[in-house]
Amino acid sequence: MSNIKVLVAIVYDDRDGRTTEQAQAVAIGASSHPQANSLLISVDEIDCHWDTLEDSDAIIFGCPTCMGSASGPFKTFMDASASRAFDQSKWRDKVAAGFTHASARSGHTLNTLVQLWIFAAQQGMHWVNLGPLPCHDGSSTRDASVCLHSDFLGVAAPETPRADVDAEIDVNADTTPVRPSEWVASEHLGRRVARVAYQLATGRALGDGL
Repeated sequence: MSNIKVLVAIVYDDRDGRTTEQAQAVAIGASSHPQANSLLISVDEIDCHWDTLEDSDAIIFGCPTCMGSASGPFKTFMDASASRAFDQSKWRDKVAAGFTHASARSGHTLNTLVQLWIFAAQQGMHWVNLGPLPCHDGSSTRDASVCLHSDFLGVAAPETPRADVDAEIDVNADTTPVRPSEWVASEHLGRRVARVAYQLATGRALGDGL
């Protein structure tokens, strides 16, 4: 089935560069699968990409957590999908996953992941979780763990801790870089979604031949 290729679309909202960095990591992970291509789609340009989402095999949703919920522009995209996808079941049986971040270590990012999960379920999609077992936040695992914060449902990245910000970056900069552990987790999520999407596409192709 080497002739089968899958498309993983990453739909995201950004306000300070953080979500874009996460989305880029997810895209790199997805594209690392030999039979997958990835495409970044900002919700600011979503009106040009509804057909692309319909043609994709997987859609990964990403946004900041703002006031304990998905950001406003991303919620606008979710609402718009009611008439552009939901009413015609255009995303049914596609693969889905999600990622977010907040300005605090928790910041109710789990609430956002649950919101994205329910949104995908309403669309009839298959949600892919992060997968690996969590680890303890020790000195040897802090930057390398895929599931450092036990975010089983998706990737939920906290901002860099204050001491690290003071030591490692310009506090006057416009953006805060994603910490290495969150980059690793985001890449892992993209790669996992691409693998599942490929497995489903292969299974469907085999089923069509039976």
